[in-house]
Amino acid sequence: MKRDTRVASLLLFMTCVSLALLTAWQTWSSRERTLRDVNTDMLNLTQALDSYTEGVIRQCEVLLLDLADRIESDGLGPLQLEHLQGLLGRQQKVLSQVLGISLFDARGRWLLVSSGNVPPGASSADRAFFIHHRDDPSRDIFIGPPIRGRSTGQWVITVSRRLDHPDGSFAGVVVATLSIENFLGLFGRLDIGRHGAMSLTRDNGQLLVRHPFREADMGRDLSDSPLFSDYLRHADSGSATTTSRFDGVERLYVFRRNDHYPLVTTVALSKEEVLQDWRTQAELNAGIALALLVVLGLTGQRLLVGIRRRTRVSRQLASAREDLLRANDQLRVLATQDALTGLANRRCFDETLATEARRCAREGAPLSLLLIDIDHFKRYNDSYGHQAGDDCLKVVAGLLGACVRRPGDLVARYGGEELAVILPSTDEAGAEAVARGFLQRLAAERLEHRESPFGVVTASLGLATAPARAAGGREWQLVNAADRALYRAKADGRNRLEVERLEG
Repeated sequence: MKRDTRVASLLLFMTCVSLALLTAWQTWSSRERTLRDVNTDMLNLTQALDSYTEGVIRQCEVLLLDLADRIESDGLGPLQLEHLQGLLGRQQKVLSQVLGISLFDARGRWLLVSSGNVPPGASSADRAFFIHHRDDPSRDIFIGPPIRGRSTGQWVITVSRRLDHPDGSFAGVVVATLSIENFLGLFGRLDIGRHGAMSLTRDNGQLLVRHPFREADMGRDLSDSPLFSDYLRHADSGSATTTSRFDGVERLYVFRRNDHYPLVTTVALSKEEVLQDWRTQAELNAGIALALLVVLGLTGQRLLVGIRRRTRVSRQLASAREDLLRANDQLRVLATQDALTGLANRRCFDETLATEARRCAREGAPLSLLLIDIDHFKRYNDSYGHQAGDDCLKVVAGLLGACVRRPGDLVARYGGEELAVILPSTDEAGAEAVARGFLQRLAAERLEHRESPFGVVTASLGLATAPARAAGGREWQLVNAADRALYRAKADGRNRLEVERLEG
């Protein structure tokens, strides 16, 4: 009997110890799993926000590049400024994220804004973006610190680009402003708990946007915070646990440095809120260990509630990420399209020419290129105005597009009044047929041009063809050959086609 008592006591002790150890192990595993799942969701959200921000900044970069090219090519005379004013308004409507577009001269004076209301005597010579471009000859864009707009009073982020005179000297700055409210509106639609936070900073630690918003935090320097001084020095993305210097809340942070721009996206969740469900579950597990039969039903219910909650949050994050990806797809389409003519832009032309040159070289097929220049187009603009010039350019682009029907061919705006056509797997005879067809269509259109010796709008064309297996790596030789042919066509009286043969 005594021996039986000792055996029962030992079994009871071993059962209690085993249950305690099992409960402790399960509790610790549940905590680690919760943190791992939350970390995965935060990484996905950070990636989505980073992709969204990159898409907005990239579109601003393309817009500023186009405006800078126009300004440096056409100048800043009264007619040019009037034309730019209308162009700025149209381009701003395409990009809802852009609050405004502004142009400043070399002394920081306001020349025009997309809204049309230039504050009298306003100067931005003291702004960080102006000082940066004035002192730095780089033509890259500059993402400035958050500032209050002097015309709107709103908090904005500036994306700017330097303008140069023909001799390379500083001519001014063109700036696109992004409303911080747009970013806060996006951040505010995402469920990150009561004490969660999201932020966008420059990689030097300067705060651009933070949700929840506090005006006192705008432009704050975070370079000496653990996130920047420790973690970002060793990795471009990752996670960390630290106490916020904004409100003293301990948070789980996930950060990502953008691959193309000096920006860092951060998502942070309160550690207390993240582990709240886990603590509740741990307490229930402890109750199960003490009275398993009594609390088993309640535990199952709580587990189901937790699973449903995590599933709902995951669906919301997946839906938000799909929306952001769709928006980025639309931005990528706009980035390869010329805003005026609807044709492919110069960037798309360069990429397509390189791709088709390699493909034609692999397949042993010829590659032809047409360069088209509208004759006396500057006289047309001077006589009829830039708006009429734009309309004329769109008509000519439409006629050219109607002559090119194969899916693999590409019609692009090469620059200014110059257009280009890439004709893969097309020999010289085929390309010449396309060119002749375009000249016939243009002649039949009879667009009036009183400043032209022909009395109507005409065009000069240069054609070059790379023989089979000779296109790979020689796309710019093909461009130069077509350009030489175009030069001869213009020198020999215009309104004609000239051919330059590229040797194999």
